[in-house]
Amino acid sequence: MDQIDPVELTRELVRCPSVTPEEGGALDLLEALLDTHGFDCTRVDRGDVSNLFARWGGKGEARTFGFNGHTDVVPIGNRDDWSVDPFGAELRDGTIYGRGAADMKSGVAAFAAAAIDFVSQTPPDGAVILAITGDEEGDAVDGTTALLDWMAENGEAMSHCLVGEPTCPTTMGEMMKIGRRGSMTAWFTVTGVQGHSAYLDRARNPLPAMARLMDRLSSHELDTGTDHFDPSTLAVVTIDTGNPANNVIPAECRSTVNLRFNDLHSGATLTEWMQSEADRVAHEFGVSVDMKVKISGESFITPPGELSDLVASSVEAVTGRRPELSTTGGTSDARFVKNHCPVVEFGLVGQTMHKVDECVEVEHIRTLKSVYSRILADYFA
Repeated sequence: MDQIDPVELTRELVRCPSVTPEEGGALDLLEALLDTHGFDCTRVDRGDVSNLFARWGGKGEARTFGFNGHTDVVPIGNRDDWSVDPFGAELRDGTIYGRGAADMKSGVAAFAAAAIDFVSQTPPDGAVILAITGDEEGDAVDGTTALLDWMAENGEAMSHCLVGEPTCPTTMGEMMKIGRRGSMTAWFTVTGVQGHSAYLDRARNPLPAMARLMDRLSSHELDTGTDHFDPSTLAVVTIDTGNPANNVIPAECRSTVNLRFNDLHSGATLTEWMQSEADRVAHEFGVSVDMKVKISGESFITPPGELSDLVASSVEAVTGRRPELSTTGGTSDARFVKNHCPVVEFGLVGQTMHKVDECVEVEHIRTLKSVYSRILADYFA
């Protein structure tokens, strides 16, 4: 018989106002619960971020299954736009409303409940680890990376890991993630010479140079996709001059581009390409172009095999659907875990994550717990 109700646990977690980097009581709640049920818990806090490591079973077991997830949430935005209390966890017509209901307090509740019930009812020959961070929605510098650093320093390891992020576009069980595209952002500043718009020869306009650079970057076909990835993309997300005058050529123009790239590229090769285009435009227009880059994560894939088969079979057994193996979407903390052990992702339908009146269906939470329970049972069978 189940000991832990993932629905009530989800509601308790949603009531914790854990907007990044605030812990909000969410990890305190989970630590107390897991400790009560025989998990060895360690807080791995770094900087302003709170993280929780919990292990059931012997340290250094040859077979150790891990779950990774986060309890931090994005800000609520305009409170007046919400029809419910964002941290009230209101239950209405079989649906829980609140910030983090979908992304991803329900996922954490489901794998925590599944893990507690599993080790209590059928203690496995091995270990179960829960690595839960409070810094997935933020800079992700002191979150899962801090947990993995601490694990390496203390001889803790997962053999395989499942990240419980929402993965299903519209229907429970339809998709799992076996990899993610890389993500990076580049900021450009083009500097010319300010002057009167009637005397072009006395100025050097940075705007045509920036327009040419953005056109070259955005119109270039990076690739046509690979076996497991869609084509890489580059989006111009802003071009700014801040010039209120119609008779002044500004001295400076700034822009930002965001790239999502597949396994044909790396952050370094794309940086080199963008720099070469910037140098070319600078030479053509007689301006200077400065570029700064942040690589949020490289592309990666866990090749289809033992782990993806285990998860897909468990999903199919519970939902009746064989999930598509996908690499779509944004980034997740799987990009850090993949350096530690094989990792895949499976979770709820994510249609409302980060939205006003974010919500999750109660039955989906129960289904997800059943999937996670099946994964643990089959893994240690």
